[in-house]
Amino acid sequence: MPVFQYEAMDNTGLEIKETIEAGSEAEAQQKIKEKGFFVTRIQETDRKKKKKGKGEAKKGGPRKKGTFSIGGVRPKHLCTFTRQLSTLQDAGLPILRSLRILEGQQKPGPLKNALMAVVEDIEGGSTLSEAMSRQPKAFDKLYVNMVKAGEAGGALEIILRRLAEFKEKSQSLKRKVQGAMIYPCAVIVIAGGIVAGIMIYIVPKFAKIFEDFGTELPVMTQMLIDASHWLATYWYFLVFSPILMWITLKLIRKNKTGEFIVDWTVLKVPLLGLILRKSIIARTCRTMGTLIASGVPILECIIISRDTSGNAVFARAYDQIYSAIREGESMAIPLKETKITDDMVVNMVDVGEETGALDTMLYKVADVYEEEVEVLVEALVNMIEPIMVVVLGGAVGFIVIALFMPLIKLLNDLS
Repeated sequence: MPVFQYEAMDNTGLEIKETIEAGSEAEAQQKIKEKGFFVTRIQETDRKKKKKGKGEAKKGGPRKKGTFSIGGVRPKHLCTFTRQLSTLQDAGLPILRSLRILEGQQKPGPLKNALMAVVEDIEGGSTLSEAMSRQPKAFDKLYVNMVKAGEAGGALEIILRRLAEFKEKSQSLKRKVQGAMIYPCAVIVIAGGIVAGIMIYIVPKFAKIFEDFGTELPVMTQMLIDASHWLATYWYFLVFSPILMWITLKLIRKNKTGEFIVDWTVLKVPLLGLILRKSIIARTCRTMGTLIASGVPILECIIISRDTSGNAVFARAYDQIYSAIREGESMAIPLKETKITDDMVVNMVDVGEETGALDTMLYKVADVYEEEVEVLVEALVNMIEPIMVVVLGGAVGFIVIALFMPLIKLLNDLS
């Protein structure tokens, strides 16, 4: 019988690390709960033997090979798959048959390969959550833990529906932000290309004319010609400097201190930092609310929410909240001490803990902040447009004035 290593907390908050024998992980969790312990982590210890046994039990020879693919599963494809799997489960189909149907519908790629592996693992005796946990490129910790909670509670179809709604709302917010930024980015790129073309091809011709006449150039004109000469000579610097900057930031973020400094600096950028902060709060609150509603232990919810934040400042704050809760505190107190959110979020979390409706309160926080993110993104786009007009108008005006000042002086001298 498999042996499971687990960490749990008793009624006094004391941490316990022991092992237990059970036929499956769900059975092990049930036995631990019967002892009056609160499970925080559980893992099978004889995994190698288990894998070997599964391999011998499988029929039909070696595992099917999937097609070659690069990268992970696209969020859009995973969102569609989750909604379809939820629908099939609501219809009462067995999970294995549902997965085979969806696998057959998928085009060759990372998701199809992952589903093929999941189907074979389930045929070998694994649960759905265990099979998905072996495909981290397709199913993250949030996905696996929610499926595990659905299996333990016997409500997999409900959990999949919640997971599908969570994925759809996350994708919707992401698409709105990306769609709003396409227009200003496109205008900046096109306008920058036009100005660069003027500086590289047009200005040197005027410089040649001025040189032939031997006239003394004003300061503005000389600055323009020097800038044009530098741009024509070192144009590759402008092309590769964003790439070098990106690589530099990646190297800095390899260090924990450097990652924290970079993320803290980004959060302090006016308006852009505010948008990022609110979007992270919305994402982590919705993640935590979905997990709590699905029956995942609060400590595991905090760890998964920390991993989905994508920001070292928030990750450190969630570590502090995790430590405080393990010591017996409520969530609202350490959340207020971290100062990563405003008082509204803290008060709603506090009310949610008192009323036993923490998941509902977290959903409301996520809804409010997602609406605020949309408003801020729209404000950012509306602010970028006049700034672009002023900057580009100033650049073109500077070029025109700098080129015509020597011509006017030359005409006056000739007259």
